[in-house]
Amino acid sequence: MPIHLVWGDDSAASDRAVEALIQKIIDPVWTSVNLSRLDGSDNLQASQALEEVRTPPFGNGGRVILVKRSPFCNGCSSDLAKSFEEILELVPSKTHLILSNTNKPDGRLKATKALQALIKKNQAFEKSFVLPAIWDGAGKTKLVERTAKELDITLTTEATALLVEAIGNDSGKLTSELKKLSILADTRKNKTNTHQQKAYITADIVQALIEGMATNALQIGDSLLADNIGEALERLNALLDKGEPALRILATLTSQVRGWLWVSLLEKQGEKDVGVIAKAAGIANPKRIYVMRKQLQGKLPNRFLELLGCLLDIEAALKKGILPADAFKEGLLSDNCFK
Repeated sequence: MPIHLVWGDDSAASDRAVEALIQKIIDPVWTSVNLSRLDGSDNLQASQALEEVRTPPFGNGGRVILVKRSPFCNGCSSDLAKSFEEILELVPSKTHLILSNTNKPDGRLKATKALQALIKKNQAFEKSFVLPAIWDGAGKTKLVERTAKELDITLTTEATALLVEAIGNDSGKLTSELKKLSILADTRKNKTNTHQQKAYITADIVQALIEGMATNALQIGDSLLADNIGEALERLNALLDKGEPALRILATLTSQVRGWLWVSLLEKQGEKDVGVIAKAAGIANPKRIYVMRKQLQGKLPNRFLELLGCLLDIEAALKKGILPADAFKEGLLSDNCFK
């Protein structure tokens, strides 16, 4: 009766885990008959999953019923929930039910409680994949390290720090860029030493591929720091024209300004330990504090509070459907932001 509960907003990592599980369970020869991919947001497909999960596998290997956007532990009709609870004891030993959802299971539901009881008995399994907050430097570092390990890629500490700064908590983009970096590293290795084992990804390789891809968003913040609103808007429009998502730009700016605020506040309080400052500001590389101190000379914490307020107004405008270029322009040129 193997049931797997997979949840979290890190869809790239959860999808990798699910696909790895499918490959482990199913004999490739029998994939077409032993694998069902269903959408749990459709009641008919959710019901279909409960019917199919009672069927043992054909041929060799096991059988997998994958339910994306699973409703069973996140709210569904009482009839569907009752049917789910009834089948828990009826799943054949070689049939695996994988329930996937971005949301955390609702512990108040009877279906969730029943599944949790099985998890405690090791008759079901739960795995979560949660993205760190945009300002959680340590969490983003762990995300980069974990993703690299899953992809069998080796990073230097400096390369990890650069990826944290450039990509943040965008797991899908991180996966894509790590694969590109791996190809580039292997190409360079083969040109220099064909007998070397799998190449390390170093800071200079990261710089070679992603410099200018994500640092432009940070450069927008540098323009705001210098009170050069015109330059900031030009860079914003350039990024938007390239198809960069507005909310991703906003998240980068928010993280950057929040870091400045922490550094400024701690400096004002007389804190000298760069490790303490970096941890509070969510900055992966403490050496950046020395550079930031020079950048922030003459700037008061209130300025960064004002900028955060403007960014919050821009986020509200974006979520109301205002065009990104207009939302950023109106927000950054407002009286509260441009003084």
